[in-house]
Amino acid sequence: MPSARPAAPSDRFEQPTLDGMLADPLQLDLRHTTFVVLDLETTGGAPDGGGITEIGAVKVRGGEELGSFGTLINPGVPIPPFITVLTGITTAMTIEAPPIEAVLPSLLEFLAGAVLVAHNAPYDTGFLKAACAAHGYRWPNPRVVDTVALARRVLLRDEVPNNKLGTLAAYFRVGDQPNHRAMDDARATVGVLHALIARLGGHKVHTLGDTIEFVKAVAPVQRAKKHLAENLPHAPGVYLFRAADDRPLYVGTSNDIATRVRSYFTAAERRARIKEMLGAAVRVDAVECAHALEAQVRELRLIAAHAPPYNRRSKHPERVQWLKLTAEAFPRLSVVRQLTADGASYLGPFAGRATAQAAVDAIHEALPLRQCTPKLSARKASPACALAELGKCPAPCQLAISVEEYDAQAAAPLRAAFDGDPDAVVDPLLARIRKLSDAQRYEDAAAVRDRLAAFLRAAVRMQRLSALTSIEELIAARRTERNAWEIAIVRRGRLAAAATAEPGVHPRRTLDVLRPTAETVLAAPGPTPAATPEETERILDWLERPETRLVEATSGWASPARGAARWKMLLQTAR
Repeated sequence: MPSARPAAPSDRFEQPTLDGMLADPLQLDLRHTTFVVLDLETTGGAPDGGGITEIGAVKVRGGEELGSFGTLINPGVPIPPFITVLTGITTAMTIEAPPIEAVLPSLLEFLAGAVLVAHNAPYDTGFLKAACAAHGYRWPNPRVVDTVALARRVLLRDEVPNNKLGTLAAYFRVGDQPNHRAMDDARATVGVLHALIARLGGHKVHTLGDTIEFVKAVAPVQRAKKHLAENLPHAPGVYLFRAADDRPLYVGTSNDIATRVRSYFTAAERRARIKEMLGAAVRVDAVECAHALEAQVRELRLIAAHAPPYNRRSKHPERVQWLKLTAEAFPRLSVVRQLTADGASYLGPFAGRATAQAAVDAIHEALPLRQCTPKLSARKASPACALAELGKCPAPCQLAISVEEYDAQAAAPLRAAFDGDPDAVVDPLLARIRKLSDAQRYEDAAAVRDRLAAFLRAAVRMQRLSALTSIEELIAARRTERNAWEIAIVRRGRLAAAATAEPGVHPRRTLDVLRPTAETVLAAPGPTPAATPEETERILDWLERPETRLVEATSGWASPARGAARWKMLLQTAR
């Protein structure tokens, strides 16, 4: 049976804590981290759930041995002679030993809560994972430190000729020298581990997380600037990387600022532009927020205000485009950047002019709307354009159609398509697509489909935005996993105030304090009068989550019954 020495009394105490909470294992100092140093002897070959002949494991913390686990294993097959020569383990020695399936429960319990250390760890963990899979045990997936990889990073080439366990044990003058027996090799690995940890201090590596990242391929600039991630809060909010002249270089958001910023200095960060940004950064500022929604909104506002060079998205919200149906006797479409209270109808926003033009083409193909740009008189004729001469325009310039007829046939259906039912545009284009498809003109049909999709996407987006921006004030709350309440006051689609009611505090009390401090938001024309479309959409995403509750609203929050949203399946098909 396995021989396991009981853990020392200190092993029964909890890990060190931070602020009264169980510490993050990755943030623990290495002297407070519990390691299980393990070594296996096998019959050789690839891991297949068997082949293990001996296990040796030693549990240590702070240089003190807390317990050990060692046993021979019956592999169920004869041990090859060359393995016997190497390890001294014979088939006769393992006949009375337990099989691996009988040892796994005790071994997994011994490993629980500890960091697994091995010399050439992928080999040992590969055999253990295969054994767990073969016998129905869940592999606990512990954090792993490989002393081979660690030695490659710590030691110089002129210090040791190779990173074999025997070479390292001799170099560090470890008391237990390896001899290809599991327990002896495990104890030798303990000595090597402690010697390597002592060398890590010179690299400013003091925690388990630092050690794991140190082993990976981290760029020199990341290692040199790693101190920028220090002393940041573990809280939701926004972080700003700043240059020497205080310019924001990059703005980001996270539910845990400290953890997110640290990730920029690890091997997981592979973006070349971010590494370039780190080279120019001298400081990271953190803005704590009440909850994730406020953090997202603040990020958008900061990016729009400063246009940081290393942010790619949300930098120029003023560049969005809108379609405007002019307010005149014979209305026409134009692409504009600003919304004004001029009595016109608008559709948007569009990310760029090309998408806006595709929507314009869709509308012109579906409705008899004039395409010329001059302002036309309802009483005096003007020269006709080519489209009128070809019969592709109702020719209001020639007074061939009255103001009332033009409005009924073109302008009024388009206004309805903007604000409610888009069928006046959708139905003619679908008929056109079917006709082209029947004629096997598939490329032309695809072009019409794309124009229709551009129009529909804008209509769906605008009607969704308008449903919220038309409400003077809306208050909502969301319960978190720790029984706190996230509260948001939204005015005309803009986040006016945010707070979190901690567990035990009635959210109404928090709301009563928050409400007088909320931003005053004035009415303005258009579906996004007080915020960027992206900000309002972030708020909508938060409001539409199943766990969010509406608390108060000055008016109803609703979308048109026959609005553009009912064509979402068509949009998905078009994609």
